[in-house]
Amino acid sequence: MKILDKPQILQKIIRLAYEILENNFEEKTIVLAGINNNGIGFARLLQTELKRISDIKIQLVQIRLNPANPLSVPIEMDTPAESLKGKTIIVIDDVANTGRTIFYACKAFLDILPKKVEVAVLVDRKHKTFPIYPRYVGVSLATTLKEDIDLQILNTEEWGVFLN
Repeated sequence: MKILDKPQILQKIIRLAYEILENNFEEKTIVLAGINNNGIGFARLLQTELKRISDIKIQLVQIRLNPANPLSVPIEMDTPAESLKGKTIIVIDDVANTGRTIFYACKAFLDILPKKVEVAVLVDRKHKTFPIYPRYVGVSLATTLKEDIDLQILNTEEWGVFLN
């Protein structure tokens, strides 16, 4: 079942960009740290919208980790963590389920002292087992544990958020 189509997703991205800007308008730089492929894809869309509505510098960083087993391989970033010291970081993922992936993605920032760390997701589910509660949410869904959320915004003409 389709939950959101492309125009609705674009509308959510615009709203989220404005919310991020409202809460960080005094910042010189905002770091958008996207998790894996879908997170960095969503972060790029937010970056485009933030650049359209603001003059704040937006730095894009990709975090790579194994969501199924986050301790199996080292968590990597395409930017040295030290360069993010004292900055506002928004960790971005497409869907927040249990909060585990975002929780472990934040491990990349434990060796520095950022100004603040916030979380943005397009879809938030209510199955948290880790203490991660996104500040910026496109849509919040109460689903069963057996249902899956499939987000398609990368490399496809037909964007959508699907509940399977």
